[in-house]
Amino acid sequence: MSPRLLLVDDEPGLREAVKDYLEESGFAVQVASNAREGWDLLQQNTPDLVISDIMMPQVDGYQFLKQMREDPRFKRLPVVFLTAKGMTTDRIQGYNSGVDAYIPKPFDPDELVAIVENLLDRRPVSQPLAEGEAPDIAELANQIAQIKAMLTQRSAINTTPAPIKIDLTPREQSVLNLVTEGLMNKEIARRLQTSVRNVEKYVSRLFSKTGTNSRTELVRFALEHGLIE
Repeated sequence: MSPRLLLVDDEPGLREAVKDYLEESGFAVQVASNAREGWDLLQQNTPDLVISDIMMPQVDGYQFLKQMREDPRFKRLPVVFLTAKGMTTDRIQGYNSGVDAYIPKPFDPDELVAIVENLLDRRPVSQPLAEGEAPDIAELANQIAQIKAMLTQRSAINTTPAPIKIDLTPREQSVLNLVTEGLMNKEIARRLQTSVRNVEKYVSRLFSKTGTNSRTELVRFALEHGLIE
């Protein structure tokens, strides 16, 4: 399944040109002509990454980014600013607002594709650790314990699928099934004969597609909506 991008720009010509180039590069692209329309699309189907202009009517890119960062579902969603506001002060404001990359217009479309691919590859599964910081093993163990407790009480959870459509690839489904068994990424990688990094990418995509932020939230969501095979 192609990575899903949301492109928000109020310039029709540029919006369609960028959309066409990104689709030719293998991405699935939704477009919005303003931030409010973009926000509505976010609610309907969370993308893997957002590309947004800054100078837009009513709600500008900075406000749109702030709205995303204040929502737990989109707090770690990669965002790229693609804008004519290219002054150093503009870029600093963007990075201080939490944008992941800032590309001034005019730009090289190949550079945009490279940045998007890099951000998707580097997207963290959980909150990034500070340099030299070790993972909180106790917290991971606690999450696994909660997952296993959920599984033992599965009959008490409404497993009738709610009216929601989540398109999962076969590999994403396999990873989801193993997460619900309480397996960590290393164990999942061994079971699926792949790398831990690949498992991290799949778990990250599952978080994005379900609007969840932790393994326990993901499992509960999957059980409540009948996503477990």
